Amino acid sequence: MEHTAAGEAAVLYRDYVDSVARAGGNPVLVPPAGVWDADAIAFLDALVFTGGPDLDPALYGRCRDARTGPSRPDRDAAELDLARAALKRDLPVLGVCRGMQLLNVVRGGTLRQHVEGHDPEHGHTGIAVAPGTRLSSIVGMATTVHCHHHQAVDVPGDGLRVVARAADGTVEAVELVGARFVVGVQSHPEADSEDDRLFAALVDAAAGSPAW
Repeated sequence: MEHTAAGEAAVLYRDYVDSVARAGGNPVLVPPAGVWDADAIAFLDALVFTGGPDLDPALYGRCRDARTGPSRPDRDAAELDLARAALKRDLPVLGVCRGMQLLNVVRGGTLRQHVEGHDPEHGHTGIAVAPGTRLSSIVGMATTVHCHHHQAVDVPGDGLRVVARAADGTVEAVELVGARFVVGVQSHPEADSEDDRLFAALVDAAAGSPAW
């Protein structure tokens, strides 16, 4: 939700919508309201969990660090329900920045509430990708990504495999072992209009094509 002159609005950065559309999908915005369970999301073929505010540390059993930003309880609750429902249905899922952190919390993992010096001013960082992973089949073994986060995965959640790291060891991507397509990236692939490979892989998985 965002405050506007006319009141609160449920909004989404256009880059996400455009990325899904360019990849061949039909974007549908799901608001942070209502009851979301496996039956309620039966009309969806895949889900993208986008970037946004810091998750409430209480959700992963931690006290709030002074450097953790304000949380949005309505969004936290709705997206946690959506993530659980998506995993139950084995929907293809792409988690972006906060979205990756959300997937980790849903699977019982924890977060580093602040990674000192890991929010580069230039907005890019190099990552090394583990071989034999979905991510490596999509972007290769090493790449440069749009990156501006101050939190990161600490303890990976149940079934999540760390598949990419930055040079300082910060977790930059995870995958859910055994899932049809569940990939979380700490970067912002929607920010690069010239590279829609992650969104294309998500759409392919939603259409039933092999993800790798």
